[in-house]
Amino acid sequence: MASLTLSVLDLAPVGSGTTAAQAFQNTLDLARRVERLGYRRYWLAEHHNMPGIASSAPEILIGQVARETSTIRVGSGGIMLPNHTPLHIAEAFRTLEALFPGRIDLGIGRAAGTDARTALALGRIPGARGGEDLPGQLADLFAFGGAGFPEGHSFRSVAAVPSDVPLPPVWLLGSSDYGARLAGELGLGFAFAHHINPYGTLEAMQIYRDAFTPSRHLDAPRTILTVSVICAETALRAEELASSLDLAWLRLYSGQPGPLPSPAEARTYPYTPQERMHVENNRTRLILGEPAGVWDQLCALAGRAGTDEVMVTTMVHDHGARVRSYELLAQQQ
Repeated sequence: MASLTLSVLDLAPVGSGTTAAQAFQNTLDLARRVERLGYRRYWLAEHHNMPGIASSAPEILIGQVARETSTIRVGSGGIMLPNHTPLHIAEAFRTLEALFPGRIDLGIGRAAGTDARTALALGRIPGARGGEDLPGQLADLFAFGGAGFPEGHSFRSVAAVPSDVPLPPVWLLGSSDYGARLAGELGLGFAFAHHINPYGTLEAMQIYRDAFTPSRHLDAPRTILTVSVICAETALRAEELASSLDLAWLRLYSGQPGPLPSPAEARTYPYTPQERMHVENNRTRLILGEPAGVWDQLCALAGRAGTDEVMVTTMVHDHGARVRSYELLAQQQ
């Protein structure tokens, strides 16, 4: 079998008929289990105003997951920089690094992680210091993280406390060539969201490697590929589990997000021909099936992308089935 490092991206899914509180307990349970299975990282996403996703405050979840585990690296996948001030992020992640030294990752994204109206509620000002100013925001983050501001800068006397703790390793997240190029130019690790943009993966990874400039962060390129996966004992069972995600995607894109539906709900949903076409198109984001077939597809994709680490996100209604998907995948290593 091909060598491949596995990690986890968790959105803390909330299934219909369950609660966010249960979703958080499921996150802690999954983290403990995948650590025992040998997964390298456990990252928490940031999304807002989505009833089916409970991970709106990843820095809080990171602390809880790190407390429940002992060896797996825990981080953000990602923290959306335009939603927060660089000072706040530097302080939050220095605090996490102080509590769990050597185990924290800081994955940074430039999207809102939500809709435009909610982004405004989060404090984003259109045209001012938004995702288009990511380089400037990153520069401020690194300055607060230890690099310091130049003489005469208005923030030169502002310290990110705790000030005697380093900023954790920073990864730039992206689903386009913009993030790939910026990560390379800054000499940062790069995580590409194949589960968001399956068509841009190979080009973005090559752009990153071509643009990479050694830095104080890294002396060589480092990449992660994030992939949506559903693994089950049989292909039929995997299809049944995936039906929940099919309907969830459809509702999200029609402006009606809700809890992750059950396979029973998906089975009885009256899809129109146009909706079925939309579902089929979304399936290009997903790798599903029996363990050996899923593993072969992941290894082939990772090989084409030139990475040796795949971060798996699995969105299914039943927590037990979700855990089992990660178990079956780990058994293929």
